[in-house]
Amino acid sequence: MIPVTTLNGKKVALFGLGGSGFATARALVAGGADVTAWDDNPDSVAKAAVEGIKVADLRTIDWNGLSVFVLSPGVPLTHPKPHWTVDLAHAAGVEIIGDVELFVRERRAHAPDCPFIAITGTNGKSTTTALIAHILQSSGRDTQLGGNIGTAVLTLDPPKAGRFYVVECSSYQIDLAPTLNPSAGILLNLTPDHLDRHGTMQHYADIKERLVAGSDIAVVGIDDSYSSLIADRIERAGGKVMRISRRHALADGLYAEGSRILRASNAAASEIANLDGIQTLRGSHNAQNAAAAIAACLAVGVSAEEIRAGLKSFPGLKHRMQPVGKRGRVVFVNDSKATNADAAAPALSSYENIYWIAGGLPKEGGITSLAPLFSRITKAYLIGEAAPAFAATLGDQVPYEISGTLERAVAHAAADADRDEHESAAVMLSPACASFDQYKNFEVRGDAFVSHVAAIDGVTMLIGSAAGGK
Repeated sequence: MIPVTTLNGKKVALFGLGGSGFATARALVAGGADVTAWDDNPDSVAKAAVEGIKVADLRTIDWNGLSVFVLSPGVPLTHPKPHWTVDLAHAAGVEIIGDVELFVRERRAHAPDCPFIAITGTNGKSTTTALIAHILQSSGRDTQLGGNIGTAVLTLDPPKAGRFYVVECSSYQIDLAPTLNPSAGILLNLTPDHLDRHGTMQHYADIKERLVAGSDIAVVGIDDSYSSLIADRIERAGGKVMRISRRHALADGLYAEGSRILRASNAAASEIANLDGIQTLRGSHNAQNAAAAIAACLAVGVSAEEIRAGLKSFPGLKHRMQPVGKRGRVVFVNDSKATNADAAAPALSSYENIYWIAGGLPKEGGITSLAPLFSRITKAYLIGEAAPAFAATLGDQVPYEISGTLERAVAHAAADADRDEHESAAVMLSPACASFDQYKNFEVRGDAFVSHVAAIDGVTMLIGSAAGGK
């Protein structure tokens, strides 16, 4: 835990007692703050009270004298309308911040020079975050990984000299972190997302820009117009920018040329890494992720040799294009995190001869947008509520069966792939659907896929979380 000592003796209100909110309340109390917490969920309030955290309906407290109001990132700050606590804070002139802001203040107070890499972007954040942390850890550095990737940032070990922090930041978290100042900040890309919470695409982009604008070095993907303009603005303002691209050769920066990652300076380029044969970094989207990770690691003093070793040993992000098993020429890929068509596209574009397991609770638009990738699919195995609609979309373009359950789909896909005479094949769970018709969440669905794969005769498991096949 990181005790929030910068608010020692100060009065603080907090709203939101979910995972990160509860961790924040504990960190504030541990640092000596006088905290009053609340949540709309009575169970969360009761849990906090049992833990000794002072709770009270924030409508009833005196907002005068509060130093800050700490808001959980899942609670609306501006759109579709501010939460009622936000209105109370504004009326009292109380600053509104979040847990990432508390972290950066603790870092400045206790170890301002400890390396801090922050990552944002519409797509690829989690893979890039995990990859950077793996490179640092595998090189023997004291590494702390947290933020939006699933570990509340204030549950990490306290800042000290030589400790490296790798923090994934959502737009919601950045919006609550006005003094965010990473050693290296990464903006991967920008496409429309979360507009219900930000109002317009421009506002969404402006929030993302704050992370890199406050960085010692800004690593910016320039393959979309919003991000490219952000890189230009930071540079004009005197900031240091490292551009990355997966589509274009650059005169200065890092870019992908097939599986090669090239570093260019003054129009002279040389290879810094090659992703060929690294199963967990397949596809052009992962070339961008790798380029960003390389740039950030170089910025905080990691050698090219250490980076290359870390790339080669990267185990991948769980449930995201994760090779989990192999039998002969067939690889089994867990992409359960692909909960809509756009999220499934990277995996489908990274393999050929795919035995595709898809379906679940359908999202708007179904899989129509994936039609350009249908030629890569040898057969589809459809599960869950979406199966009939997906079957209608596939029509006569892709052979399919309605398997119904994931267990049956894995068994049938494995058997069909085993008879395949091609050089290689992939049995892939990339559902393009939410999981809630059959599973609690995509993690449980992915774990079920791994278990079913592990039960197949002759499968060698590639991850340590499941036993090998019989």
